[in-house]
Amino acid sequence: MPQSLSKLYAHLVFSTKNRQTFLDDSVRTRVHAYLATLLRDMKCPWVVVGGVEDHVHMLFDIGRMHSPAELVEQIKRESSKFVKTLGEPYQSFYWQRGYGMFSVSPTHRDDVERYVRNQAEHHQKLSYQEEFRSMLERAGIEYDERYLWD
Repeated sequence: MPQSLSKLYAHLVFSTKNRQTFLDDSVRTRVHAYLATLLRDMKCPWVVVGGVEDHVHMLFDIGRMHSPAELVEQIKRESSKFVKTLGEPYQSFYWQRGYGMFSVSPTHRDDVERYVRNQAEHHQKLSYQEEFRSMLERAGIEYDERYLWD
């Protein structure tokens, strides 16, 4: 086959360091747009970004050019630099070291997209930690609570 084709949807989730509420209403939309732009620039052709004050969710077609670890490293590094340019209150901004990335079937993409877009509503009932633990458990990912948060 002379062509390389793929359609691999990923749901990426990570928090601000220590779940600090840096992503307030004044910057959240700009940060989400920047994250989407980074992914598109990395040849991820389809992207949705959502989240609340202390974490982000990204649903995207991972494309064919980058490994998951490389992609996450670049997104976190470049977006952290961007957030620090938004003013004095953001000079101490960092993302947490870890992340969760989950595969999404094309048949479930629309459901996950709704979930990502409705984060504010969702987090009226559930904390980031509760949500993340639930995602890990549903995906069958074993974890050690001592090393899950920073």
